[in-house]
Amino acid sequence: MPSSQAANPPALPTPAEEIAAALERLVPLAGLSQEERLWLAQHGEELVAEPGDTLFDEGEPADRMVILLKGEIHVYRQYGGPVSLFIGRVHPITGLLPYSRMKTFGGQGVAVAQVWALTVRRELFPEMLAAIPTMGKRTVGVMLDRVREVTRIEQQAEKLTALGKLAGNLAHELNNPASAAQRAAANLVTELRANRENRFRLVNLCLGEDLVRRVEAWEQHILSRTPAQAQEQLMENAADAIAREEELRVWLVALPCDTAWEVAPPLAEQGVTVADLDELNSMLHPEATSVTLEYFVRYLRSRRSVETLIHSTARIFDLISAIKDYSNMDRAPIQEVDVPAGLDATVRMLQSRMDDITVVREYEPDLPAINAYSGELNQVWTALIENALDAMKGIDRPGCLRLVCRMEGELLLIEIHDNGRGIPLELKDRIFEPFFTTKAPGEGLGLGLDNAMRIVHMHRGLLGVRSEPGDTCFRVRLPVEQFQAY
Repeated sequence: MPSSQAANPPALPTPAEEIAAALERLVPLAGLSQEERLWLAQHGEELVAEPGDTLFDEGEPADRMVILLKGEIHVYRQYGGPVSLFIGRVHPITGLLPYSRMKTFGGQGVAVAQVWALTVRRELFPEMLAAIPTMGKRTVGVMLDRVREVTRIEQQAEKLTALGKLAGNLAHELNNPASAAQRAAANLVTELRANRENRFRLVNLCLGEDLVRRVEAWEQHILSRTPAQAQEQLMENAADAIAREEELRVWLVALPCDTAWEVAPPLAEQGVTVADLDELNSMLHPEATSVTLEYFVRYLRSRRSVETLIHSTARIFDLISAIKDYSNMDRAPIQEVDVPAGLDATVRMLQSRMDDITVVREYEPDLPAINAYSGELNQVWTALIENALDAMKGIDRPGCLRLVCRMEGELLLIEIHDNGRGIPLELKDRIFEPFFTTKAPGEGLGLGLDNAMRIVHMHRGLLGVRSEPGDTCFRVRLPVEQFQAY
């Protein structure tokens, strides 16, 4: 954490001529006359600071301009997260500037090297501008550069925050199928190893060809019952399902079958009944029946492990495809964009936050593709859908996210509805302002909707909102034909 020790005047003030000579080396003040530089040296307050000392504090009234004659300071926003807003090196002009509307310092200025600075108080600004006519133009240029730099870093921080959320959502979504695939692979290895040992016992039975075909027909009959049908048959009543499994286990114990506890559950899941077991046992002697059932059950478990592997890896492939669609990897920046597909890709990226949310899609069929920056548009959908999810968090009714996409004249209309808390009337006109946010400190920088507005305008479109408690709708209108906007 930066030190709270404040910068102080030097023990022995520096002669005004030396300060004026130092000012001559500063790029923003290049071209000032000796008299103008002497005015700053004589009217300014000299400060020195050691590394870790504070030149100004976040939230402190902004009442002075700071000219760095030597050294370097970093500016931190303690309440906006540990993000360095900008770095002043050797000779920048910072702090309050003429014509600036800044009321308080937006961050804490901390020396990271020995600092020699000159400060000019706010009350001297009119006299300074009269004595140095070019000072207004010079400081306005510095102010514009500072705004651009701060905005750039804030936007980068917002993008990093969004990327972190996206990575978290993707990791959450990948975790389930990856874990299922890992478990299925481990189970498959176990079953294959067990069946390798069991095959010798099966060979030792020396079953004739006719008997082998009859056993095969019996297994095929059992396998013809799909798991869904078997589950439906057995799970009509949970108590009945438990009772049927127990019947199978008792039958197997009486056979005898040493692994009855292991064999009974998969047979019950497949819909096998005691009558089926009696049919198999009528073909074979008890030992052969036991060995055959053990081998058959391991096949059932192996098959289910393989199906789990297929489904899990397919899910992983779908997620990877979705992230490629979302980020538009390996594609030109301007392309024909399928907007409903972009909305769906964004929903998949945020799926981990939608456990209790119903998603309703109302897409008009045969919608035309538009020429656009697809990756940029996906940032718009992300900002709007994330806002909708935040608005539905903690409400006392099931959340509903409704996505509408249809033509409206020559424009493509996209609506994103939520049944959350709504936007308070007094905040409705401010939600698109840069850096305005209602989230807790560190959770957002207030650039999501501002960035969305900028992207929609870049596509020559319109972005608006209508809100009341229980029904908020963000509307995006995009032209189908861009009239060579790019």
